[in-house]
Amino acid sequence: MNIHEYQAKAVLAEFGVPTLKGGVAYTPAEAVAIAKDLGGPVWVVKAQIHAGGRGLGGGVKVVKSLDDVKAEAQNILGMQLVTHQTGPEGKEVKRIYIEDGCMIANELYVSFLVDRETSRVSIIASSEGGMSIEDVAEKTPEKILNISIDPASGLSGFHCRKIAFGIGLLGKEASACAKVIASLYNAFMAKDAALLEINPLVVTNDGDVVILDAKMGFDGNALYRHKDIVELRDPDEEDPMELEAAKHELNYIRLDGSIGCMVNGAGLAMSTMDIIKLSGGEPANFLDVGGGATTERVTEAFKIILSDPNVKGILVNIFGGIMRCDVIAEGVVAAAKEISLNVPLVVRLAGTNVEKGIEILANSGLPIISADDLGDAAVKIVKAVKEAS
Repeated sequence: MNIHEYQAKAVLAEFGVPTLKGGVAYTPAEAVAIAKDLGGPVWVVKAQIHAGGRGLGGGVKVVKSLDDVKAEAQNILGMQLVTHQTGPEGKEVKRIYIEDGCMIANELYVSFLVDRETSRVSIIASSEGGMSIEDVAEKTPEKILNISIDPASGLSGFHCRKIAFGIGLLGKEASACAKVIASLYNAFMAKDAALLEINPLVVTNDGDVVILDAKMGFDGNALYRHKDIVELRDPDEEDPMELEAAKHELNYIRLDGSIGCMVNGAGLAMSTMDIIKLSGGEPANFLDVGGGATTERVTEAFKIILSDPNVKGILVNIFGGIMRCDVIAEGVVAAAKEISLNVPLVVRLAGTNVEKGIEILANSGLPIISADDLGDAAVKIVKAVKEAS
């Protein structure tokens, strides 16, 4: 789960991370009122969407008058902001953040993420802030510092000083940076974050170190421990089908292909997607109905898959352990009849009550294609989709 910049800054401020004053606005009038309260003489008007590269897309503007605050608020609110992370369709800006300006002496970069290979938190820092870290890594990799934190001992003052010195800071600035790094790490760990990116982390003309931008994402499996974070969720920034799936306790991720998948078990779902690709097709989604799904949940899963206009065929792959094949079959039939299925459907069932499940499908009166195994199922759905196109 991701949150907006202004929300991330509010979370980080609770841990003592220095931020600039600002406020969120949903209308130009609100933007002007916030700017008046801040006092100026320089403000920054920032589009709030869950994507990076907002400045390059025209979503961040520095202004020096209240008239300009109003004008830029009018321009940015409602715009379809396109960045390298949104795709060509962009995202509509529904809220903006009005923030104090500051005199910048130096722009730096720091991020925290969970390294799956080492099972540790990695801190990545660079003296090249304010630009894409991917570009820095490609052109000047020597300017990137990567420190792995042992979970047994945690972050120490040594780590913080090493980062500060490593990105070129000395004296008062290095000390201030070290304190910020420690506060950011504490927030990252306390809130079960999966990613925390500060770009840029800036040194002001007065030698202070403050965060100018903040991107924060959280481990979905830990959200039950953080109701305050869940309350920050912005449904407008999430895929509506994924939101609908979450209501029914379905694990669904939308992809770009044309073959919808309904599978029980994450590992089996990944294998199904791989075999579809090996057979010449492209999966339209990852969908795990879980081990204890009911007929109703299976029906909802089917509806969600078919709500994607890119889906030209569906592959149902179920291995019945805890999940019974007859329950899946009943859900498939109920959903197909309710939605008036008009795309090819291939079903592969194996395991508990498989004979009963196959019988339910055979007696449904629906044009369901049965498969003997996963390889057979993948070949049949790819062929059926091509023939129907």
